[in-house]
Amino acid sequence: MSAHCMLTGAQPGFGNRISHSHRRTSRRFDPNIQSKRYWLPGEGRYVRLRLSTKGIRTVDAIGVEAAVARIRARGVRI
Repeated sequence: MSAHCMLTGAQPGFGNRISHSHRRTSRRFDPNIQSKRYWLPGEGRYVRLRLSTKGIRTVDAIGVEAAVARIRARGVRI
């Protein structure tokens, strides 16, 4: 699966590895994506979300209902 956060939209960044001899090769900076299951009381079911750790903290702050509304506003189907 791709390393994208459903809530914040965090995605991989790209850069270079630089060796001791200063040769440069491509590398990828992946966000810390976790799969987490939340109870959605409005729909009476669980939803499984793929969130970055920053996204998990955002859900804790604003609540799961508001977070799911933001995810659906971004056009992601849950």
